Amino acid sequence: MKNIKQNSLRAWLLAARPKTLTAAVIPVLLGSALAFGDGQFKTTPALLCALFACGMQIAANFINDLFDYLKGTDREDRLGPKRACAEGWITPGAMKVGIGVMLTVSCLAGLGLLFAVWGQLPHGGWELVVLGVVCILFAFLYTTVLSYRGWGDVLVLVFFGFVPVGGTYYVQAYTLNMDVVILSLVSGLAIDTLLMVNNYRDREQDVVSGKRTLVVRFGEAFGRNMYLGLGIAAVLLCLWFIYSGRLTPLEFIWAPCVYFYMHALTWRKMVSIRSGEKLNRILGETSRNMLFLGLLLAVALAA
Repeated sequence: MKNIKQNSLRAWLLAARPKTLTAAVIPVLLGSALAFGDGQFKTTPALLCALFACGMQIAANFINDLFDYLKGTDREDRLGPKRACAEGWITPGAMKVGIGVMLTVSCLAGLGLLFAVWGQLPHGGWELVVLGVVCILFAFLYTTVLSYRGWGDVLVLVFFGFVPVGGTYYVQAYTLNMDVVILSLVSGLAIDTLLMVNNYRDREQDVVSGKRTLVVRFGEAFGRNMYLGLGIAAVLLCLWFIYSGRLTPLEFIWAPCVYFYMHALTWRKMVSIRSGEKLNRILGETSRNMLFLGLLLAVALAA
């Protein structure tokens, strides 16, 4: 893809990494499905949550692209998809503008959400202001500091679990409950499988870059077993919804259990490949499995 014109629309689309938007949308979908099942679904807040989440995901991708380039992390031995700044598709100056634009889009969505629910929440809406500021702050901290110190998996649980699932439900139902907590964990654990296989693939390059992910800290065997364990934990947590009456045993089988079957098959392929660019296929399958779980679980919870 060397023929990509610098700062072109195609370059920006590649830098946005549209495939990653699945991880942004699924938690919002799950939170909205739970609200729908409780008779609390509200279209405008749900759509604004989705816009905020997608805007923040793209902004985080741009930040990651720029700062990894400035740190020299994106070298020629990179196994994952090419990065825009490192390839010269987008200049660092233009990327800074792109970050500003996407953060502005996210802030506008947040302001729209504040306007829609202001005065109806337990704390008036100020809690959303704090949450928005925290999201923006950690979008920068993740790439610049925390991912290099092995905090990536914790942040996935927070910002792809508790924040989007809980936040989406909260702005529609104006409260939280144990179902929201469990669903947040399910979402965060399932999405963390994406980060785990990404870090598993890049473990040798991360050592050179000084990036102390969990796979780097504890080794290859830990990484592949953790990948499987995350899927197991997500499925087992879904048993709670049978107990709470939100899922029937049959729904548990055709959503979480079928997901786990797909996840286990992907894990076996991952173990057989072990290293190299072929693990990018595992990343794609992991994303597909996660999407499958999110969609079917959302349908079941909304019923």
